[in-house]
Amino acid sequence: MNTEVTSTLSRRDFITKGAAGAGLMMGAPSILKAGPAGTADDPVRVGFIGCGKQHEVLFNAMVNIPGIKYVAAADIMKDRLGRTFGAIRGRFDTSIKRYLSVEEMLEKEADNMDAVFVATPDFWHAPHTVMALEAGVHVYCEKMMSNTLEGARSMVDAMDRTGKLCQIGHQRRSNPRYQFTLEELIKKHKICGQIININGQWNRALSSSQDIVSKPSILPEADVLREAGFNNGTDKKLTQEELRHRFLNWRFYKALSGGPISDLGAHQIDIFNWFLDARPTSVMASGGRSYFKDREHFDNVMCVFDYETPQGNARAFYQVLTTTSAGGGYYESFMGTDGTIEISEREAYTNIYKESGADGAKWDELVSRGYLKKEAAGVAAGGSDAIASYESAPPDKYALPGGLSKPPHQPHIENFLDAIRGKAKLTCDARHALESEAPIYWVNPAAESKEIIKFTDEHLHT
Repeated sequence: MNTEVTSTLSRRDFITKGAAGAGLMMGAPSILKAGPAGTADDPVRVGFIGCGKQHEVLFNAMVNIPGIKYVAAADIMKDRLGRTFGAIRGRFDTSIKRYLSVEEMLEKEADNMDAVFVATPDFWHAPHTVMALEAGVHVYCEKMMSNTLEGARSMVDAMDRTGKLCQIGHQRRSNPRYQFTLEELIKKHKICGQIININGQWNRALSSSQDIVSKPSILPEADVLREAGFNNGTDKKLTQEELRHRFLNWRFYKALSGGPISDLGAHQIDIFNWFLDARPTSVMASGGRSYFKDREHFDNVMCVFDYETPQGNARAFYQVLTTTSAGGGYYESFMGTDGTIEISEREAYTNIYKESGADGAKWDELVSRGYLKKEAAGVAAGGSDAIASYESAPPDKYALPGGLSKPPHQPHIENFLDAIRGKAKLTCDARHALESEAPIYWVNPAAESKEIIKFTDEHLHT
């Protein structure tokens, strides 16, 4: 496939048409299709496994995509099923079948569904995905793939064994802003030069990290929660109140999730691996239960990954904090010898900086072609010659014109639907997701042991 673009292709064209419409290949395994996914004459029949908050995020990203027929939903919480039923009926004037059991839904509805969207707690991702694939249904599963490496591996095995599609919810892989930045700015025009350092963060305010509570009257009974595995990881017979706390706050428990580093950090560490086209060789980490002392997982984690890339070695620092917003923002920063790219799903946190020694003519050409937008020049701080000798002048700052005019999950869902129709390849199938996620499973052990973990094939399940 042609990997070049003509000088008349602007960034807006790229975002409007998509990668395939622009004649670009995003690198294995991703190829995007131009235009919206599907029509009412070619509907993809879908079901939902899990109808909580993340399901709502996915559903809100789906409502403007044509060519979807909603068939069924499964959740152990009747209230959530009722809200899902009402949302679909209110928006599309159609009814879905509701099930309290995933097994029953797949047994009765698999022949009526092309795909399911899995948005259950992490420890259920692998079992639910494998069940659906073996029932002959394509799967879109939220990240992380599982709370264990073995669970993630089982999803890849099931995908290979059944021949069904399995898209993992690293939605930035389908985001035109990220694709354009990687393919055009980093790979083709090399505006960063040699990328040596990477930084990423996701900081969450204390007010957003408190225990989740709900009306007891709408929550499942203790026997239902035990059967659903919310007593995993303890030999103690938990009370109904304790089980309900685990049900609502499963992210706090080691047997149910990987904690903040997987819940929040997985998205961004995936971008490190994708943009570098490499997997880390080692990780060191530190973390603590500095505020939420009764939680099993650390409430703050900082880690450093080492990489060997075609350009040379590189280091990536990542922090996830649940006790402060630290000024706000979640983003990734790629720092090179010629420039730095800060990128995020939020346009306000996307900025590009040119180093003083970089090729100015190349950057000016990118501005003239609409790839970059130059902002007002920075003003150097006053001070003595001694200060100037060790403080660099503010670099020229640029922005990416335009932005994504749809919910950030929508392009990833569109890619999944197009792949089902045979019009695209998945941008993040289970195999590629496992390759990217595997190092993340070792961050918590590295933080617990205070030791550097050097990765082997055994660590990474290759």
